[in-house]
Amino acid sequence: MSEAQPHSDSPAEAPQGFFGRLRARLNRGGSSLARDIRGLLQGRKIDGELLEELETRLIGADVGVTATQEILEELRARVARHELADADALVAALRSQLTELLRPCEAPLRVAVDAKPFVVLIVGVNGSGKTTSIGKLAARLHAQGLKVMLAAGDTFRAAAIEQLGVWAERSGSLLIAQAAGADAGAVMFDAMQSARARGVDVLLADTAGRLHSQSHLMEELKKIRRVIARADPSAPHEVLLVLDANQGQNALAQAEQFHAAIGVTGLVITKLDGTARGGIVVAIARKLALPIRFVGMGEHSEDFGLFDAAAFASALVDGAHA
Repeated sequence: MSEAQPHSDSPAEAPQGFFGRLRARLNRGGSSLARDIRGLLQGRKIDGELLEELETRLIGADVGVTATQEILEELRARVARHELADADALVAALRSQLTELLRPCEAPLRVAVDAKPFVVLIVGVNGSGKTTSIGKLAARLHAQGLKVMLAAGDTFRAAAIEQLGVWAERSGSLLIAQAAGADAGAVMFDAMQSARARGVDVLLADTAGRLHSQSHLMEELKKIRRVIARADPSAPHEVLLVLDANQGQNALAQAEQFHAAIGVTGLVITKLDGTARGGIVVAIARKLALPIRFVGMGEHSEDFGLFDAAAFASALVDGAHA
């Protein structure tokens, strides 16, 4: 199956530039794990007590208990082998451990060119940054030369339809929408028919935000998926769950519930500029091992990039002035 590969030749797509900005925003106020570690080590040797304090800081950064225990187990073994002599060595070892945990989730979205349209169903809770992420993704795909259509499946809020319309215009995408209150399944059916008739490459299907604990709304999501599958048995080709990093451990619960309900195939982690606890990405990676397609940190199209395990680990650990 031939695939359209994401381009990375523009300055906005350069990993160093994007993750450099992420590093600065993720560690606002001068806080970082590296700074914490160096502060812990002042006048001290690396011992069990210090590693316990590091454990507390990792859990405080939302890395999660399981991932933190695995990281500390390895660090303790290396300390016992006298491999970590100073703060720099400990920071490097921590960065390496985080990268290893995140690496399996480093998997960009690949659009199959033989799927016409390639359907991406986008889901998430209210306020997760779902519609904004759709707009940024539409702009990225359009820049790759793909014909994109947005389906306004969030029919609960008129503002959501208007917002998607703005992003469609801004990104050069087509828009399929009905009046607020319309049946979301009907919108998706129309979108599938229209996308096929108009030779659309990628259909991005928005859905209403819903709490993972609202079983009736999760059932509606399953219905939307069935409607799409009736139009094309192979669709949706991707189910993207948008998660707000500020939700911390609650984001992990959301990921588990949405995945159990409709089979999530990829994640978009948003609002990383609003949290000093981006470790939740590590916790989600360790627990679910779902591909992290994109990470976002602002309102602009360039504040949306492919996930890079090593660069993210560095941003998390090293701080703004690494």
